[in-house]
Amino acid sequence: MHIDINTQMITLLGKPLSQSFAARMQNAGYAAMGQNMFYFYTEVDKDHLGDVVSGLRHMNFAGFAVTKPNKVRVLRYLDELDPLCKKMGACNTVVRTPEGKLIGYNTDGSGFYTSLVEEGKVDVKESTFFCFGAGGAGRAMCSVLAYHGARKIYITDFYEPCAESLVMDINENFAPVAEFVHHGHLEKVAESSVVLNASGVGMGSSIGQSPMPAEYVQPEQLYFDACYNPEKTQFLLNAEEKGCRILNGLGMSLYQGVAQVELWTGKKAPVEAMRKELLDILAGK
Repeated sequence: MHIDINTQMITLLGKPLSQSFAARMQNAGYAAMGQNMFYFYTEVDKDHLGDVVSGLRHMNFAGFAVTKPNKVRVLRYLDELDPLCKKMGACNTVVRTPEGKLIGYNTDGSGFYTSLVEEGKVDVKESTFFCFGAGGAGRAMCSVLAYHGARKIYITDFYEPCAESLVMDINENFAPVAEFVHHGHLEKVAESSVVLNASGVGMGSSIGQSPMPAEYVQPEQLYFDACYNPEKTQFLLNAEEKGCRILNGLGMSLYQGVAQVELWTGKKAPVEAMRKELLDILAGK
């Protein structure tokens, strides 16, 4: 891709990023659209996030994306928040206006919901959910479930105040359907029809690990992992071995990325071109 003085940049802020397919997917989309835009990675943790965001505000950026561990902390550095993003309390997409104003959105929730319903064939209103992880991804996923009428959502996190805060926010801002579960207390998993992993356990340095022991898996459940690299985390492998339906985060990544492209360009995204690029990556092409 040719980059010139008029190229609008977009970067993903997070750490680690070695597992991400976002750049290839997004850049395939821009190429298909004929947009002079380029997406790349910037590894940064929450300790230096403010410094980086401050710099991006004054540079030739259409905006930036945000992932672990920055989706909640980034809120303090933005000028405005989309109403749903504000309710969720987490942001994965920032649009920079020509004046340098930074506006936060969250496309994780809509991407997750589209994947869960279209690919997972889940009837959210008739389902009970158990979620591992209450950080940025967990916030978006559980919030959108509550927004769409989930029957019950059990939430746990290694850092318990994070889970308690998410439960309180969901019950106050969406619907009184969330319940806090102490870390390691997994009895409610058996009462759930869909089990979600938004903890990040199973990717990066924790490949081969799962947030829960395999003996808690029930064959009739659907298991969803927000991770898509590796394609099957230990969490999903354990479920698959018990005969469960499984779904990784590839569809969530695609649909949230489509929404991001449309926010940054103001145009309809080329969904199939972006899907093809993701499938090519998985095929090792």
